[in-house]
Amino acid sequence: MRLETLTAHAGVGVDPVTGAVAQPIHFATTFERDADNEYRRGFIYGRYDNPNRRALEHCLAELEGGAAAAAFASGLAATHAVFQCLRPGDHVVAAADMYYGAAKMLRELFAPWGLESTFVDLTDLAAARAALRPTTKLIWAETPSNPLWKITDIAALAEVAHAAGALLAVDNTAATPVLQRPLALGADLVMHATTKYLGGHGDVTGGIIVAKREDDFFQRLRELQRGSGAVPSPFDCWLLLRGIRSLACRIRTHSANAAAVAAFLARHPKVHAVHYPGLPGHPGHVIARRQMAEFGGMVSFQVRGGAPAAIAVAAGVKLFVRATSFGGTESLIEHRASVEGPTTRTPDDLLRLSVGLEHPDDLLADLAQALG
Repeated sequence: MRLETLTAHAGVGVDPVTGAVAQPIHFATTFERDADNEYRRGFIYGRYDNPNRRALEHCLAELEGGAAAAAFASGLAATHAVFQCLRPGDHVVAAADMYYGAAKMLRELFAPWGLESTFVDLTDLAAARAALRPTTKLIWAETPSNPLWKITDIAALAEVAHAAGALLAVDNTAATPVLQRPLALGADLVMHATTKYLGGHGDVTGGIIVAKREDDFFQRLRELQRGSGAVPSPFDCWLLLRGIRSLACRIRTHSANAAAVAAFLARHPKVHAVHYPGLPGHPGHVIARRQMAEFGGMVSFQVRGGAPAAIAVAAGVKLFVRATSFGGTESLIEHRASVEGPTTRTPDDLLRLSVGLEHPDDLLADLAQALG
């Protein structure tokens, strides 16, 4: 079954009691036992499981081609759960340009707990191999990576991880399963900040882990999900499933608009660098063409004149909204280094664009007048 069909149907169906085509929202926190003291209807307590959460998990497992999925209240909660499945003394190799919140988590929360980590450029397979230790249990990749949109060769990195007896987890938030399916390329785990493209409308926060196998590692993850309680509400799950129904159509429009924006910026005299894997000059373009269906809706560019010039451009837009996050219907712009703070690795002249669903000509006109 093709992905467009899956996004329209996965995880939900006609309600057998009422015949409702749209899934109902189950707000119940507790569920009735059967007469023989069992729970044959499958639900016990809202933190433990819920019909809407189960539907969301089934949907994402199907879209990513995984065996099972576990939904969380945010992308960072999902990421935290994966790291917590490891043990003190274990070692993680992580992308040097991984989402700054996840890197901060490894350095400030898990390092004191005893989980060791090494940050390397995972686009360099030799560097990835050199960072491995006998205690390495996990490689955490992000491709395309935020905000420079670097491309990691997932299949090659999976071979590196598995040769060392480690798992490969891939943050697939920017690509979504519409453009990239890491499990099919050899990854063991996929993470999504469902807040972004999967929700797609800027009105819900969430995260999910999809596992290639429903093995001991996933069972530990499931117990952490239920035991820690960092789970999405029924309404959050319902909103996410509703957003996923239009995912395939939205992602293709995001990608087409972003390609037009990137090409425009690459020609502009006040821009000295554009980061978009769809551009032939991007260092990861060849790999992106091989492992992605299209190149996504995220573009970053660097403005001549440094941080003051970049901030002035961000202040000068009229259609783009000056806000953080990405993946919604409206186009956003932000000076990323300001968001990440003094420890940022992001160039201070860089602006990140989440290219939305507006007409591309309007987006180009807005950027043209802001750049001057």
